[in-house]
Amino acid sequence: MNFGKLVLATAFALAATAAHAAEPIEGNWKTASGETAVIGKCGGAFCVTLKTGKHAGKQIGRLSGQDGEYSGQITDPAEDKTYSGSGSVSGNSLKMKGCVLKILCKSQTWTRL
Repeated sequence: MNFGKLVLATAFALAATAAHAAEPIEGNWKTASGETAVIGKCGGAFCVTLKTGKHAGKQIGRLSGQDGEYSGQITDPAEDKTYSGSGSVSGNSLKMKGCVLKILCKSQTWTRL
């Protein structure tokens, strides 16, 4: 294989990898309370599961979306109550928001680990 073909083959391989890159929300996040949560694909959505803390192993959210904007449900693990939720990724920050009746909302910012 000559140099030109090698460069072209490498460029196609990199382009294919970029096309299948993970969504910005996927990964490990430090929550506002200091625990670690992992967000990963589960079915056609993204599941939020606590990795550390008192509720480690508990799924606390399921969000759908793409390109940094997601919506779905968020659960408060301490009270075991589920709310309408959303997440918005900006760089290494994830703003999570949970609402009751879409008017009483609380939000917190998580940091990518």
